[in-house]
Amino acid sequence: MEQRYATNPSQIPGMTTEELRSTFLLPEIFVPGEIRLTYTHHDRIVLGGAVPAGSPLPLPGYAEIRSDYFLEHREVGIVNVGGTGTVTADGEVYELVKGACLYLGRGIQEVVFDGADAAFYLFSAPAHTAYPSVLVAPEDATVRELGDQSTSNRRTLRQYIHENGVKSCQIVMGVTSLHEGSMWNTMPAHTHDRRTECYLYFDLADDARIVHLMGEREETRHLIVADRQAIISPSWSLHSGVGTAAYSFVWAMAGENQAFDDMDAAPIGELK
Repeated sequence: MEQRYATNPSQIPGMTTEELRSTFLLPEIFVPGEIRLTYTHHDRIVLGGAVPAGSPLPLPGYAEIRSDYFLEHREVGIVNVGGTGTVTADGEVYELVKGACLYLGRGIQEVVFDGADAAFYLFSAPAHTAYPSVLVAPEDATVRELGDQSTSNRRTLRQYIHENGVKSCQIVMGVTSLHEGSMWNTMPAHTHDRRTECYLYFDLADDARIVHLMGEREETRHLIVADRQAIISPSWSLHSGVGTAAYSFVWAMAGENQAFDDMDAAPIGELK
């Protein structure tokens, strides 16, 4: 398990492109036959990917979180961004189609991933109690239609784990898909001063890229992001992005509260 230490905004002005990428970008998290995870000290989040590639792939315990099994003191949200696959949790089998989300609560001891073409994205945070495991298909999510084609940000947002949906201790999680011809994932940009948010971009063509904005309003930076790469966005950093083509992304947060609309807008006219 890779570790990424916490950062503060005063570090940003002196960072090179490579330093920004090695601090905030997760470039390779889906590796066939592996579970590849990163522990960020921002809100103690663990995120990464599991690609069973046709053979059962168990989720182990890790020394970095000092637990006998992964969910001993944690909860996890799982979104499948590949072909249909299964997640078995303490003997209960859940089938995840592409875009489906599974919540697993604290205390589950055995988690096994399977599926020839499945690619499971994991987002985990510490948990103080146990909530029931819940599988949500894309058509059963809370759907919000946002944006407008005239501003190139018409998008469908599916909320899965949230205060009015699947219950969790900390995690808020969903999937946003941009409509054909739309490229901005959110505008105006915003921050969540009480939560860390991570993006996983997917369904992006091999020759396409996302220009992901980050930093403070008066000291912005950008990262060039490819398909199935993830971004760690600390609470102090704004986040927004534009692609060279339409795409989808998993957004997930953990921190002080679970209010989806608890955000502070950063209008484009204020950015530098």
